[in-house]
Parts: sequence; C-alpha cells; structure tokens
Amino acid sequence: MENPVELETDVAIVGGGLVGLSLSLALARAGLDCVVVDLDDPVAKADDAFDGRGSAIALGSARVLQAIGLWPLLARHAEPILDIRVSDGDSQMFLHYDHRELGSDPFGYIIENRHTRRALYARLAQEPRVRLVAPDSAAEVTADAAAAHVRLASGGTIAARLVVACDGRPSPTRKAAGIGALRWEYAQHAIVCAISHEKPHRGIANERFLPAGPFAVLPLPDAPDGTHLSSIVWTERAELARMFVELPEDEFADEIHERFGWGLGRIALASRRWCYPLVFVQAERATGPRLVLAGDALHGIHPIAGQGLNLGLRDVAALAEVLADSSRLGLDIGAADTLERYARWRGVDTVGLSAVTDGLLRLFSNDIAPLKLARDVGLAVVDRIAPLKRVFMRDAMGTLGKLPRLMKGEPL
Repeated sequence: MENPVELETDVAIVGGGLVGLSLSLALARAGLDCVVVDLDDPVAKADDAFDGRGSAIALGSARVLQAIGLWPLLARHAEPILDIRVSDGDSQMFLHYDHRELGSDPFGYIIENRHTRRALYARLAQEPRVRLVAPDSAAEVTADAAAAHVRLASGGTIAARLVVACDGRPSPTRKAAGIGALRWEYAQHAIVCAISHEKPHRGIANERFLPAGPFAVLPLPDAPDGTHLSSIVWTERAELARMFVELPEDEFADEIHERFGWGLGRIALASRRWCYPLVFVQAERATGPRLVLAGDALHGIHPIAGQGLNLGLRDVAALAEVLADSSRLGLDIGAADTLERYARWRGVDTVGLSAVTDGLLRLFSNDIAPLKLARDVGLAVVDRIAPLKRVFMRDAMGTLGKLPRLMKGEPL
C-alpha cells in the first residue's frame, strides 16, 4: 500500500476489486507498470471471515486466473462444476448439461470470493510492476495529448498513459468522463448465503426458475470437518427479500426446502445472509480520452446465469492482449485507435450477453401458463438436440467464439 505524492506509470486502474486487481497482474505479465487505486482497506478485505459469497468461474476464466499466477493459490478452494441442471419450477421437463459430453474438463468452478481476494493480494505482494494505493480514491481524472492525470483524494497525483475504470456499477470515473449508461433497477433483491446439507452435491449446479426469479444452488468445497456446503443465490421480490433474510435460521432453511426440495437432505444455514438490490447497467460506450471501462463499470448484469465475473475477466483478457500487442509494437497504449480495438472486440459480447440475461429473466420470472408451457418445451427440446446442446455447453464453459489468448491458455 502506498500513499504517493506523485507517481508515473503506464496504466492507472481505478478500483481494486476482483477485475481491477486481475487486470493489473495480467498487464504486469505483459511488461506494463500499473498503479491500482482502491477505496477499501486491503487488510480489512483480506481478513473477511467465511461469508458464503462465491462466484462462478467458467473454464475459460479459470485459464485467465492460471495465466496470471493465481490458480496454484486457488485450486484447493475451487469446486468443479461437473453438471448443470436447469428447471422451470416443479416442471418434469428440464435441461441437463453433463461435462463428460465435451470431454474431461469441468464447466468451471465455484470459488468463494474471499479466497480469490486473498490470492490476488498475495500475488500483488510479489509483483514489483504493480503498486496498490489504498485506501484512497480518484477525486479527478483529466487527460491531455500525452497522458492521463489522476488527482487522488489524499492529495497525491498519478500520471499514466491510460486510465482504466473498474470502480463498479455506479462508477464515479465513468460519470465524471461524461459517459452515460443505460440503467434500471429490477424489482428484485438477491439473497446470498452458504448452506450445509446432509448429502454430497456431486459437483452439480442447480438453477430453478421461479415466478419471483431464479433460485440457484451452487457447489462449494466441503468444510475441513467434511460438512457438505453449497452457495445459495436466491432472487426474490424486493418487498419480500428483507423479510426472508431476517427469519430465524430454521425458518429460513424451511423456505429453501420449499423452493428447492430435499434432494440434498436436511439443509441448515452455514454463513451470514447477504441481501442486495439488483441493478442493470450498460455503458453507452467503452472508451473516452485515455480512458477505458472494464468490469461492472462497463456492464452490470443480472446474476441469472452467473456470468458477471466471467464477463469482467473476458474484459481483462481482451484489454490485456490489446495493450500488450500495442506496447510491443511501440504504439501509444492510450491512443483512441488502440482503445477502439478493445471496444469493438468486447462490444458484441457485452451487449449480447446483457440482452440475453435480461430477456431470460423477463421470460422466466412469471407464471403465465402459455409462457410456462413454451419455456418447458424449449428446455426439453434443447436437452434433446445434441449439437445445439453442445454449443450452449461450450458457451457456459467460456470457450466459444473469438477468445483472447489468455482464455485459451496461451501467454500474452
């Protein structure tokens, strides 16, 4: 941690979350110096107790984490996703993905966020090209023909060839740059926690669509004492979510059984409960003068498909490749044409996935009989058409389409 008077660097990253820190390590691997400015105290963030909040990491995203040196620190905390089961309420028709239909690799992994943060901080401590300025914030970002300038709330300044905004969905950096965003609030909150259960999950990720929103049960590694654990991501109507969070633990477990059944045996709460509003954000553009957006500052989507962090890690892989290639050619990494290559590359993916997740939510978050019948038939049809199903499975693994080198397991 530093509180500088003045720093010069290649890239200044505003926001030290999972995406911002991952980007700094990827750029360091490409020979670029970075300064990361984060509002939170990293000591406090690294000391989080078990809280049940995890992220789905697709196979392609896991390759990014491997490439930046995190995987040796994460492997024992990562639970492979071997099967994915998608159902519409209590319908007998469902969609089942089995990883063995594509080979031996899992679809991805569920990793508790605290382990990813700790791994990132551990790698940062060994990376001389990355400096972390925290706790601090960017009070002002300006740009001229030669550089971008970040004035810090602490009074220091950073001069960089490029600024990357990774400061979340509200993104003060995006707003200050005059970049608008399409934004709306869903009438839903997400309830997130961990549960213990009697029977092993066998690496199966379940997502059940209910009228109030999707209800996901995601596999976590067993506790050291052998207790079976899973993560819950429960989308609920905003007016009811807080009530459920405040229920006694046994009544809360009963509500989970009501929605998911008894397939895992008796369920009990294994962490604190988190509840937060769900907001959609899509920036109107990805770049500004010597500025580029990544992660939730560029796109914030509904957790219906568990793709939020994966989308951010695809930003990391694409931006790192564009900047690394430009730097090796002696080009200006902050020039408009350099940044436009990133914007074009990420544009179709980010807008497309944002539209798909929002459309799926609106299609499934109701109990209208004709729509329910059409949904159930659709799930069953996809389940029975092997070539189409394999396309969807590769998409879930993050191995479909034009992939950056890091997502293919190749060095920058």
